[in-house]
Amino acid sequence: MKHTLRRNPKADRFTYRVTWSAEDNEYVGLCAEFPSLSWLARTPEDALTGIRRIVRAAVRDMEGAGESVPSPLSVKHFSGQFRIRIPPEVHRSLAVQAAEQGVSLNRLASAKLSS
Repeated sequence: MKHTLRRNPKADRFTYRVTWSAEDNEYVGLCAEFPSLSWLARTPEDALTGIRRIVRAAVRDMEGAGESVPSPLSVKHFSGQFRIRIPPEVHRSLAVQAAEQGVSLNRLASAKLSS
């Protein structure tokens, strides 16, 4: 008997990914907002269907227990800013590179992170 996927707008907005697992010799479905959940299947389509099904069940259980459900990354606001701590010598090296290239340290760091 084939199960149909019941729509759940909240669960449909989560970040899903399917990748090959050489260790398991199957495709694995993953959800960024629920890193402890995964689903193994023979095809990528079945891996996606499986992880979506298990996430919907987890959301249903969490809501039923009055727990807070993670916000989907797709609807979160990102400011475009984050802070990191680096060793002073790395900071100096990056500042020198930025000066030599005639760009701001922010532009240099952004370019390095983007590549």
